[in-house]
Amino acid sequence: MRLYVERKQEYNTKAKRLEREIKGYLKVTGLNKVRNVTGFEILGLTRDQLEKVKYSVFAQSKMDDVYEDISLDGDYSYVTRYLDHQYDQSADLCEALIKLQFPAADVRVKTLDITMLYGDIKSDADKIKTYFVNPLEAQEVSLDEPFNWGYGTEEPQAVAIIEGFSSYNEKELDELKAKYAISLNKEDMAFTQAYFEQEKKDPTVTELKILDTYWSDHCRHSTFQTILEDVEADEKALAMGLEKAQERFDLAHKYVYTGERPLCLMDIATMEMKKLKKQGTLTNLEDTVEVNACSVEVKGMVDGKEEDFILMFKNETHNHPTEMEPFGGAGTCIGGGIRDPLSGRSYVFGAMRLTGAADPRVALEDTIEGKIPQRNLTKTAADGYSDYANQIGIASGYLDEFYHDGFRAKRMECGALVAYNYKKNITRGNPQPGDIIVMMGGGTGRDGLGGAVGSSKEVEGDSKNYSAEVQKGNPVLERNIIRLYRKPEISKLIKKSNDFGAGGVSVAIGEMADSLDIKLDLVPLKYPGMSGTEVAISESQERMAILLDPKDLDTFMKAAEAENVHAVAVATVTDTNRMIMTYKGQTVCDLKADFLNSGGVRQKTRVRVEAPKAVYGAEERGELKAQWLINLSKLGVCSKRNIANQFDKAYGGQSVLYPFGGKYMQTPEQGLAMRFPLEEGSTDLGAVMTVGYNPDFGCKSPFHGAYYAVIESVIKAVSMGADLKDIRLSFQEYFEKMINRESWGKVYSALMGAFLAQDILAIPSIGGKDSMSGSYKDIDVPPSLISFAVAPVDTTKLISKAFKKTNSRVYLLETLLKEDQLPDEAELLKNINLLTSLIKSGKVLASSLVGSGGLAAEISRMSFGNKIGFKFSQDFKGSLFTENYSAVIIESCENLDLPLIGVTTEEDCLEKENIKIGLEEALDSYSATLAGVFENQYFTPEEVKTSAKITAPKQKEA
Repeated sequence: MRLYVERKQEYNTKAKRLEREIKGYLKVTGLNKVRNVTGFEILGLTRDQLEKVKYSVFAQSKMDDVYEDISLDGDYSYVTRYLDHQYDQSADLCEALIKLQFPAADVRVKTLDITMLYGDIKSDADKIKTYFVNPLEAQEVSLDEPFNWGYGTEEPQAVAIIEGFSSYNEKELDELKAKYAISLNKEDMAFTQAYFEQEKKDPTVTELKILDTYWSDHCRHSTFQTILEDVEADEKALAMGLEKAQERFDLAHKYVYTGERPLCLMDIATMEMKKLKKQGTLTNLEDTVEVNACSVEVKGMVDGKEEDFILMFKNETHNHPTEMEPFGGAGTCIGGGIRDPLSGRSYVFGAMRLTGAADPRVALEDTIEGKIPQRNLTKTAADGYSDYANQIGIASGYLDEFYHDGFRAKRMECGALVAYNYKKNITRGNPQPGDIIVMMGGGTGRDGLGGAVGSSKEVEGDSKNYSAEVQKGNPVLERNIIRLYRKPEISKLIKKSNDFGAGGVSVAIGEMADSLDIKLDLVPLKYPGMSGTEVAISESQERMAILLDPKDLDTFMKAAEAENVHAVAVATVTDTNRMIMTYKGQTVCDLKADFLNSGGVRQKTRVRVEAPKAVYGAEERGELKAQWLINLSKLGVCSKRNIANQFDKAYGGQSVLYPFGGKYMQTPEQGLAMRFPLEEGSTDLGAVMTVGYNPDFGCKSPFHGAYYAVIESVIKAVSMGADLKDIRLSFQEYFEKMINRESWGKVYSALMGAFLAQDILAIPSIGGKDSMSGSYKDIDVPPSLISFAVAPVDTTKLISKAFKKTNSRVYLLETLLKEDQLPDEAELLKNINLLTSLIKSGKVLASSLVGSGGLAAEISRMSFGNKIGFKFSQDFKGSLFTENYSAVIIESCENLDLPLIGVTTEEDCLEKENIKIGLEEALDSYSATLAGVFENQYFTPEEVKTSAKITAPKQKEA
């Protein structure tokens, strides 16, 4: 049976949004009207049963029209449905709700999306359909075409054995790789041949695919482990800071390691942490073999009693999946990120989203052939991330999107999270023979195949010829898992935990212990017919592996059932030092743990660092008011408020600062600030998380781009109220494909810049994530090292960014630059300590790093939130429009021994040299740039153009 559900006209926001997009962006002027209808095909219900659930599951009587039949009466219509292997959450939720009412029913639901367009649009029909329908997730069908209810029911064949593999020549190996989509390089293939020759056996396809997954760059950071044999650098690069960084690194390297040790990128990334740990000054790093996320130990007061906590944080990217299938890829970016601290038994309570895109305003016809249009890509990715975050129930405390032409190569989809738990509620245990490994969560399907290898794939041709290779997550199910993990009596039982991200069973369970007996027949499947190889490597966004003592198995399983989470024991820890998998009577994998964990053959490369360009140029001056407004409207400066409004900033009630502050919620804060969400008791303990990144700096000089990313993130955190000594960092690297010495030089110099900044500040990066596949033909992403800074804080003493009072004095705490365009080290530390002292003494009302857009943009942003004007001092002659990542604006009611740049005023304007710019006019320029791309969530479409004006916030927003 089928039902067709259509929102009544006054509520049909999707149809209205489609109409605006078609008329506005696609410029289809002949369109008169759009209808959008959702079709449900239901299997397994009687007519009476369907009538009982019609308005409780499929529709709402006051908001929807429901039909049992429908005709495509538009001038042009098209019908789409998800591909058979794609997860359909609407259908899944309908099935779950029906089974609550009819538990015995064997019900199945699938959905259709029906779009009917009216008007003279036939000549534009293909353009419309191409823009809205992504062939990687949906296919066009006829309205009466039957669904494939039997998908995946075929009986799988036995896993093939590659006979004579050890004697294969180069041509035969290439043919084998092509046949089974194996990405292992020549050295790894030769290494694998030698292993199986020594084992006196031929490999199964499963074993080769597992090795391909296990040794992928995504799982084993093979790029960062590559030996750097020879490093050359241009003299200008050395003079502009690189030589200084190398000298300090060499001293740290000799201090940390005795004897010879080959240089690699991973050592540069982790050197400061290892140095401080050996010195004994890094004392709060959690000592654990589990490395699911960055983890530090902190103390805080709960109802007057001191408690020990674990603070975890994690950054994650899903660049390739989001580039190919933006909604699901972006959703699983946060879903995958959550699973890492969750594996560490900590509760995620705050998220931030940092993304990189090309200009979303470009015309459709300027889209690279075969690529998703940037506008569609960035809008749909925002929908996917916010949809998952809002459903799972997590407060999104900060958002920014960076625009650069290099992101045409591949979008950057990056998220970061903070999490906590009581230390006493976490057990860290080692596997013992006889221990049980439980798989918990969703079923395994073919939609999760190839995620580990695919995430590092370079897209060389038409994007539509690729699979997204990432399973869509189920946020509702993941939320149930989170609730289960949050129970102290359960979290204490878990000896180790891992998520089923890239690599599926092979990696998630394979990393739990060196000796394993895994029964793939016990793995829950979404449908029958999957081969042993598919079951072994298919990833999932809402599955977890849990290591338990056998005596705790029954207790854990009952708790999982109570949370409506399916759990099954699928593996046992043994003492064979081998990972063995069986499926349908066949041993599909039998590998030595030492070989599996080797990571394959360690690669070698040479490095050359080219001459950098100056990151800071001379400031151009024009007519002040015009330049001021143009500066505010630049993509790198303008407001992202309309994007942020898609995200729930208040979930859990622990957000200390909303993403946009002030009475009128127009001043973007510098970072996320949240209080620990205790289930019992109260505390003021919380965390701040900030980010530093400028893609333009990275293009000019990867060294300076990374250096200033660290400085920016740290100064932001300090100006919010964090102590420098408490800050810990995590890096996200995103670079082009490593194809020559110069490519390697960009990453090398960036990590050296980040190391120098860490070494000066004596704070370490304790984690990170790398993605080295940002190339498309001759286009590369901007060399990107993003720095996330996290610190525990007393949330009652945080400083927000919006100006607080009129007639306040506003100062500039600035560190001057040297010839190498780096700040003086001693002065930088002195100013950071001075800022901390001023905040602790209560002399700071508001503070902010100057950052992008320079002083003019930051003063404007600080003024918008509370509609407080600003007048520059007559004596101020400094730069207005140049970025500055080592200067802080301070609002105070006291006389400070700092350069005074101006005062706050009652007049609704920004004033300099008798030139006045109205706050409303400035805010219009600041807000209008992306208003046509991201509609304001709290205004009608007709009000979008004028929504930037300062008005009292609506009740929902307040």
